[in-house]
Amino acid sequence: MTAARFRFDRFVLDPGNRRLALDGRPVELNARYLDALALLVREQGQLVSKDRFLDEVWRGVPVTDEALTQCIKTLRRQLGDDAGNPRFIETVPKHGYRFIAPVETADGAAAAGAEPGRASSAPWQQFLWLGFAGTLGGGIAGAIGGLFYGFAGASQPLAPGIGALSVLLVLFSVTALVALVGAAGVSFGIAGADYLSGRPGRWRVVGGVLGGLLIGAVVKLLGLDAFALLFGQSPGDITGAAEGAVLGAAVASGAWLADRARNASSLARVALAGVPGGVAGVLIPMLGGRMMAGSLDLLAQTFPGSRLRLDPIGRLFGEDGFGPVSHAVTGGLEGLLFTGGVVGAMLLARRRLTGER
Repeated sequence: MTAARFRFDRFVLDPGNRRLALDGRPVELNARYLDALALLVREQGQLVSKDRFLDEVWRGVPVTDEALTQCIKTLRRQLGDDAGNPRFIETVPKHGYRFIAPVETADGAAAAGAEPGRASSAPWQQFLWLGFAGTLGGGIAGAIGGLFYGFAGASQPLAPGIGALSVLLVLFSVTALVALVGAAGVSFGIAGADYLSGRPGRWRVVGGVLGGLLIGAVVKLLGLDAFALLFGQSPGDITGAAEGAVLGAAVASGAWLADRARNASSLARVALAGVPGGVAGVLIPMLGGRMMAGSLDLLAQTFPGSRLRLDPIGRLFGEDGFGPVSHAVTGGLEGLLFTGGVVGAMLLARRRLTGER
């Protein structure tokens, strides 16, 4: 009878043919370490004690605990795993180890011990789902911010023929659209970095920065050209590449923090993920950049005949108009909400795809 082959993430383990492959390419492991991995995978989700390793892998050969530690360390290195934030092998202190990634047999059936209904998706599927999920999460965050700015803009006297509802809908739509596009760049940048590197988490900051940088530059360029074409002048230094790169780095950092807090509640992980975004949102206007509210205020100054005003927000902070405190506070809230929305949606998508906690 042919021994079962196991599939997890991008790996295929074939114990019968003594082979581990990543995307079809052999991964080097000595015989003892391959036996240890096979034991862990067969017992997916179950604790494998140190005694079982000694009995079934070393088969009674006297070895020290350091031999098992070195074995697990090597397996993690070959799998691209991280002991502090494991995707494959989890340490149970003083007891043993547990294989935590979803496992299928080669015919697609869930392996023994795997959670029913949870099979590992192909890497390209994870890339698409995580990218789209982050885009949606960022768009929802932008919609929330758009409602706030819309109500602020509609709370002051308007010109005849311009209804409060119109102002609300315009600001809501513009803010949500900008957030949706920005989230798409950052989310697909992060998901793409994981997909291309095969080492989830290692290149996320690079992916987030590049995605935010590219989308920010394109949006700013098209926005300025559109204003120049339609109105004969452009508002100048609206949100662009630099702000996109900083926010991309903040989202990737937030995703890293959420991964580190794997044992916390979902709400706590999302709140923690939002912290780098909030910090970035405060720093951007302090360093001369602009978040969404700052860009809207700049538009109001560039086109004084418009009815766009964010003065009511400034008055909340005792300012005459939309001043530096308003810029910093709204920027921080935008960054917090945007980062939390993107990371929270990606966490939810990853959980549904892989069964990850």
